[in-house]
Amino acid sequence: MKQSRRNALKAGAAIAAASALPRFAIAQAGTVKIGMSMPQTGALGAGGQAALLALRMWVDEVNVRGGLLGKRVEFIVYDDQTNPANTPGIYTKLLDVDKVDLLIAPYGTVPTAPIMPLVKERKKLLMGNFSFQVNAKVQHDMWFNNSPWNDASSWSDGFFRAGQKAGAKSVAILAADNDFAQNLANGARTLAKKAGIKSVYDQNYPPTTTDFSSLIRAIRAAKPEMVFVMSYPNDSVAIVRAVNEIGLGPQVQIFGGGMVGLQFTPIMASLGSLLNGVMNYNSYVPGIKYPGIEDFLKRYSARAKEAKVDPLGFYLPPFNYAIGQMLEQAVNGANSIEDAKIAAYLRKSEMRTIVGPIKFGKDGEWAQARVVQAQFRGIADKDVEQFRQIGKQVVVYPDAYKTGDVITPYDKARKAK
Repeated sequence: MKQSRRNALKAGAAIAAASALPRFAIAQAGTVKIGMSMPQTGALGAGGQAALLALRMWVDEVNVRGGLLGKRVEFIVYDDQTNPANTPGIYTKLLDVDKVDLLIAPYGTVPTAPIMPLVKERKKLLMGNFSFQVNAKVQHDMWFNNSPWNDASSWSDGFFRAGQKAGAKSVAILAADNDFAQNLANGARTLAKKAGIKSVYDQNYPPTTTDFSSLIRAIRAAKPEMVFVMSYPNDSVAIVRAVNEIGLGPQVQIFGGGMVGLQFTPIMASLGSLLNGVMNYNSYVPGIKYPGIEDFLKRYSARAKEAKVDPLGFYLPPFNYAIGQMLEQAVNGANSIEDAKIAAYLRKSEMRTIVGPIKFGKDGEWAQARVVQAQFRGIADKDVEQFRQIGKQVVVYPDAYKTGDVITPYDKARKAK
């Protein structure tokens, strides 16, 4: 226990060196209010609950260290139910009724987009939370996203590189018919066109779709060599099941790409061996070396077991904890909780976090994208603990974090150990 505590303190010091407060400082009178909505129910509820736990961990820990500028952090959270219609009202209440000092965006693109005009009009700093291109049109100069992508191409670049390396010259694209999925699909279309990859199938599906069998049969009939899918969690599960039932054809080299949900522990455990061979985007998998992340995941796992949320917490929790780390460093660095001063510090500084160093570009997205593409290998059924092992998700991109080469074709990868 003593050794573990020393290791935890050492890791914390390395990733939060910007904080000058003593660990057990006594907070001054008053509080710093941080507010947000988080999907705790609805389609993104499982991921939202895990992300929220990580943020609560940071709040607890920063308050032990004495809070922000000597003031205790008060964390105010509402459930947006994964419904974008709810978020404008929630954030209006946070600002006008709760009188929060700082704002964190809800998890996801669709719930975040409706609040962007509000925060820009109110001149409020907004820490983004795994959304995509919500600031492209609004151009708010106090937006800072925690997600490891920056443009549409960065999301699918690794997927297309792997396909090209395997000799693929054609692609099928299947995407949900909403702004988030379409933005990402457009990035895939752009990459395909630049690379001279022929599109043999391109279909959008309504978000209410539950039966994907006819779409998978149509993809099979088109005989693509790559199948890029941009889907939401429930869709992703149904698509993977349909692919395993119907098949894609022996010519398909890689399948996956942009499927949201295959990073969530309950979904991975539910699909089990059906995941084998799928190559998909991710943020973190075991084997990637970020400073302090292993210590964080140990602490998270203990809290997650008690809270009965995602026991692994690989996808969203580290990046939500990083939001807190960035706020703490920026508030201390600016010596202020004023939005404009914090934003100025974030724009000019490199943040040190448990998901690695983060430097922002002028649009508030990462200056250097770091989207992982990993291939599922040797997955067994009904075994959550297997996903803690290195090699169950083999990182094939980017090269800096690569742990193996992609196995092709897809049918062969499904059987690989």
